[in-house]
Amino acid sequence: MFRRAGAFVTRRPRLVLVAALAFLVLSVVFGTDATGRLKTQGYDDPRSESSRAAQLAAERLGASPNLVLVAQARSGSVDDPAARSAGSELTGRLTTAAHVSAVSSYWTGGAAELRSRDGRAAMLVAHVAGEGEELGARVERLREELATPDDNPSTAGTADRTALSVHVGGSALVDAELQDISESDLKRAESVVLPGTLVLLVLVFGSVVAAALPLLIGVLAIAGTLLVLSVLGSVTDVSVFALNLTTALGLGLGIDYGLLVVSRFREELAAGFLPRTAAVRTVRTAGHTIAFSAATVSAALATLLVFPPYFLRSFAYAGIAVVAIAAVSAVTVLPALLALLGHRVNAWAVPWRRRVRSGSRSGFWEGLARIVVRRPLIAALPVIGLLVLLAAPFAHADFATPDDRALPVGASSRQAGDLVRDRFDTKASSALTVVTAGSASPQEREDYARRLSAVPQVARVVGPDGGFSNGERASVPGPAGSTARPSAADGPVQLSVMPLADPQSHAAQRLVHDIRAVPAPAGTEVLVGGPSAVLVDAKATVGDRIPLALALISVTTFVLLLGFTRSLLLPLKAIALNALSLAAVLGAMVWVFQSGHLHELLDFTPGPLSTTMPVLLFCIVFGLSVDYEVFVLARIKEAHEAGQDNARSIVSGMARTGGIVTTAGALLAFTLLSFGTSQVSLLQFFGIGAGLGVLLDATLVRGVLVPALMRLAGGLNWWAPRPLRAGEPTPAPRPPPAPVRRCPAARPALRTPARARH
Repeated sequence: MFRRAGAFVTRRPRLVLVAALAFLVLSVVFGTDATGRLKTQGYDDPRSESSRAAQLAAERLGASPNLVLVAQARSGSVDDPAARSAGSELTGRLTTAAHVSAVSSYWTGGAAELRSRDGRAAMLVAHVAGEGEELGARVERLREELATPDDNPSTAGTADRTALSVHVGGSALVDAELQDISESDLKRAESVVLPGTLVLLVLVFGSVVAAALPLLIGVLAIAGTLLVLSVLGSVTDVSVFALNLTTALGLGLGIDYGLLVVSRFREELAAGFLPRTAAVRTVRTAGHTIAFSAATVSAALATLLVFPPYFLRSFAYAGIAVVAIAAVSAVTVLPALLALLGHRVNAWAVPWRRRVRSGSRSGFWEGLARIVVRRPLIAALPVIGLLVLLAAPFAHADFATPDDRALPVGASSRQAGDLVRDRFDTKASSALTVVTAGSASPQEREDYARRLSAVPQVARVVGPDGGFSNGERASVPGPAGSTARPSAADGPVQLSVMPLADPQSHAAQRLVHDIRAVPAPAGTEVLVGGPSAVLVDAKATVGDRIPLALALISVTTFVLLLGFTRSLLLPLKAIALNALSLAAVLGAMVWVFQSGHLHELLDFTPGPLSTTMPVLLFCIVFGLSVDYEVFVLARIKEAHEAGQDNARSIVSGMARTGGIVTTAGALLAFTLLSFGTSQVSLLQFFGIGAGLGVLLDATLVRGVLVPALMRLAGGLNWWAPRPLRAGEPTPAPRPPPAPVRRCPAARPALRTPARARH
């Protein structure tokens, strides 16, 4: 199949290139608006109880607040006449603003939870209508109109801008700032990565033309994936963070596959083959490897589709698209270009360029492989010990849902969030929301609220029937400033359950289960939501599906590698090594992001890990690890089939792929680690974690553990039941190619050798 594909693209190279150019233009024209169709949420399961509670409350009881204003008195208390007058004016301006509803203010309602503990600050909360970019534009406009940072007080003369300092936050602004900052960080990363990668590729290939070819594959993959995301974003929810994976994987896999194809083509040219023949042979050998690599990486990323949050599913959409486009481009567009370029692939050579030899080998990796196969246990045990040591912190991992603390401290919504956490009683804002719908009488609802208030770790319960604490009534219905949500007659009722514990704590999470265990009134459906319930449901959503995801990723990887290697042991070895290296990466991420090491250097706020990020990291790094495994095993398998014994085939395969794998890994890690400079901690986690995983895999795992374990396994490496080995070529030495006949012309005229040579 790959021989025929190679023959076609080299027979009609201009047709292939015109089709590729048309695809690129189409992708640029229709894919550039992808950002406007993507979203910043998607961490929750829309079918979870907390999500259904929020949806029912929004539909029947009115939308929840998504805008928060924190107003600090420049002097004195918020109850001073000047501050009160300014607060009333600020409330009026917010109330009359377009698309704003459900405004609650300390200065008009007097709710105690809207006043800071020291009395020097107060809150206003409201709901801003809209979705996506429209909502983001509206809250940004409100921030510009109402915010007065302390370092830039306005002198416009309005009361609120002279007596109060106003910070704007809330979930709507958090989403808007997450999108703005992540897009800005992505552009900055691209501006560094593209030229930096080109320079590194020039150093690797010694030729500007050869270096540019892998980048071309990356550009095609990125542009095509943007088109896919733009189309998907118009029909389903897609996370804006999928753009970051598109750039990282597009460049990374474009470089991986491009390195493999260009390196193999140059080897074939150096072996004396004509350009077109060299291109066909390259597609036949490297194309087979790329196809299996793309299949395994796609299978790993497709595992993300078993998780309901569209944040994770979005990475599957982007990842599968970018892998497919990069692989197809590498075995069609790139060979067509190479067939046309021929020996000019080495054009614009740099002064230190070394001549590419037939069967080009890396002296360093050949030497390392010889050492490892001579003393496999001595080489493997220290590496395994290091990976286990790195993995240890993951045993103490804690998880939370992302909030404004994922943003830099200078972001407006982050400043507002810090003020709320530091200076206000957050019991009301972190309350569990219990939404009841049914035919319960007022007395039954009151009895239910009493039972809820008697649950340990509950401070009080507030609802339309009054406030309750420790199983007793604490206030009459309808108190001033009550946080109870209104309800229509015979409609849903919302109770606010104020916890004693922090909403992200284990005590608050246990409280969610205790609240859900309280029997509801007869004929009444009860849905429990709120921050702690969202966290509990998010952990359950991910945790319940992890066994299925692990089974799918293991089985698909095993089956694909079994088909590639015709070995039972090698796929199992690959899965085990991937699991070990991934555990090391996740442990390192706990040490950095949860324990807070390096937080000053990387400028982030330490805290629990996001519930979705370890799963995302696992699937991406697992897929990339199998990618490198396929690269290495392909050459070892070739050497084995050529008649070399176990040790020699390992050394030969490592000598021919060690340089490619480490170069590809270093370039991909460079791309991924560039996201470690992001101002958003979620992107830092992704970039640093994936980059570290690639580096560990491309060096310690592929360079030491793979050859060591294969040496220890000996003949078992290639054992499989007879039915699985049907059609496999019998290992035997191949004769050398026929001699090259030269013409007296200045440039030698080459003919195709009779047999393939490696």
